[in-house]
Amino acid sequence: MSTEEIFDVIVVGGGAAGLTAGIYSSRARLSTLILNEGAIGGQMVLTDEIANYPGVEKTNGYLLANIMKKQAKEFGCKIKSNLKIKSYDLEDKIKHIVLEDGREFSSRSVILTPGGSPRPLQISGEDQFKGSGISYCATCDGEFFTGKEVIVVGGGNSALEEAVALTHHASKVTIVHQFDHFQAFQHAIDQAELNPKIEFIMESELRSFSGNGVLQEVSLEHLPTGETSTRSIDGVFIFVGYMPNTADLEGIVALNERKEIVADAEMKTSVPGVFAAGDCIAKKYRQVTTAVADGTIASLSAAEYLRS
Repeated sequence: MSTEEIFDVIVVGGGAAGLTAGIYSSRARLSTLILNEGAIGGQMVLTDEIANYPGVEKTNGYLLANIMKKQAKEFGCKIKSNLKIKSYDLEDKIKHIVLEDGREFSSRSVILTPGGSPRPLQISGEDQFKGSGISYCATCDGEFFTGKEVIVVGGGNSALEEAVALTHHASKVTIVHQFDHFQAFQHAIDQAELNPKIEFIMESELRSFSGNGVLQEVSLEHLPTGETSTRSIDGVFIFVGYMPNTADLEGIVALNERKEIVADAEMKTSVPGVFAAGDCIAKKYRQVTTAVADGTIASLSAAEYLRS
């Protein structure tokens, strides 16, 4: 089954990069479709507080994502969400994307912005207690731990910022980090260190989760000494980075050893007419602002490709 309409641009993914690409492409009067497998906003909607987005007062990711979605639709961008992509055919001048329900969409260019997913610790008990004490989203699940003690795993911006957000619900938050220093920005470190509800266990890693139906206990190893200990806990929030959502793009566009899409400064991939942006590409920094910048560049590059 195929559609009669051939879009100028199909954007795969509706996070910050994808929505920005949709805004720019549709604003340029290019017929644009966003195909999004999950909820609009991607990882952005999982962020409890965004305070450093230029020109926008302190807000949360859900609200910012909906502003971007509204902008894109007002410029004429079509958005289809909660779908599953079955296959890609991107080599020819007309690109084809087939959904699992049989629908097929065609375009003259494609911008890939599938984003990333939270990276698991891959230790004993993690799969068993996902959703039963283990979470990867403070915004989604923080309220379930009101008055309880939780652990946050990680030492980057997300870990420290979400730990502070969790103190609005939890009675105590313990940050467990494998190094003796944090990788976060100093502002995030200062906020965490000044919060009386937060304590720190450094140079340590979780080794296992256990409980009876729900998470009740974790095992910890102090890395310098190798000593292990157990700790009773009500919940664990894991923020140790993200994995790119590119499994179904292997063999379609060039990926690096970390399965990130290889894109140049103009967001061009290894396939002519196919561009990539956001957390899925190989780059050092992953912020809402960098995703927005990537989406802008990808859209402008796609427009230039279509003109040529």
